[in-house]
Amino acid sequence: MTLQHRFQRTISKPASCTGVGLHTGLESTITFNPAPEDFGIHFIRQDIKNCPEIMADIDHVVDISRGTTIEQNGVKIFTVEHALAAVSGLRIDNVLIELSAKEPPVMDGSSKDFVEVLQKSDILEQKKPRRVLEISEPVSYSDPKRGVDIHVVPSDQFRVTFMIDYKLPSLGSQYTAVYNMQEDFAREVAPARTFCFLSEIEELKKAGLIKGGGLDNAVVIVDKEINHYEVNKLKSLFGIEEEIIMGANGILNGKRLRYKNEPVRHKTLDLIGDMALLGYPIKGHVTAARSGHASNVEFVKMIRSTYSDFF
Repeated sequence: MTLQHRFQRTISKPASCTGVGLHTGLESTITFNPAPEDFGIHFIRQDIKNCPEIMADIDHVVDISRGTTIEQNGVKIFTVEHALAAVSGLRIDNVLIELSAKEPPVMDGSSKDFVEVLQKSDILEQKKPRRVLEISEPVSYSDPKRGVDIHVVPSDQFRVTFMIDYKLPSLGSQYTAVYNMQEDFAREVAPARTFCFLSEIEELKKAGLIKGGGLDNAVVIVDKEINHYEVNKLKSLFGIEEEIIMGANGILNGKRLRYKNEPVRHKTLDLIGDMALLGYPIKGHVTAARSGHASNVEFVKMIRSTYSDFF
């Protein structure tokens, strides 16, 4: 039987990680701080004098270009989903997240480092009960043009199942299920790294994205053949000096996956992070097929609208 946390939780002391932002390429330190009961999850930027706090809330989402960006009072925080997933997956209700720049560090492309420092900071139970949105009426989002479907149905706890399918031997159809978030998140979901396709890299760079991206913080799926000229161009884009190989496993440089289905596990990680923007944990079973940040955000908005009386 799974232990259900009936009281709010925070951390006992600050916990930090330093790295570079995935899209901005800026050096960034993220510090998770204890917060009082009923505080929720807020961000604050230390690089802005007298910066107001930015509440992690679905109504503050302003961009979903390869990540989820929130904005409040004219202040933006980019790519919040991995930090939010770490907090939500560990059942932390109240935390103030300080950033030294406008984007959290990407670390290794997963939430693993965030989870590890949060666990070391000791998670504390507070005195006030948690407010949990209990799903009694199913909510469904569908985008037929993109083949996206997301549903939530009643369940005795928060569960997620996710499916993706790509016409590539290295990916194909993948499925994962997280039935016990309390026990499985840190071990089975948090270490799953972000991924992209080789064919996307140049366009992402031209769009001013993935400035901090590299082979050490992303799994690059080989979805096209490239010649020697294109290999050199790729090395130049990422500032890579060592040799680049296509990889017999369909992954650039033959990088080993942490799980056979690591890409779909990372999609699950993103979904958990985006759902944290609802503002409260849910008791319900989410099933998703081929969803990304745009559809995740619309789905969370639908949940809030359906259960508006709760909020």
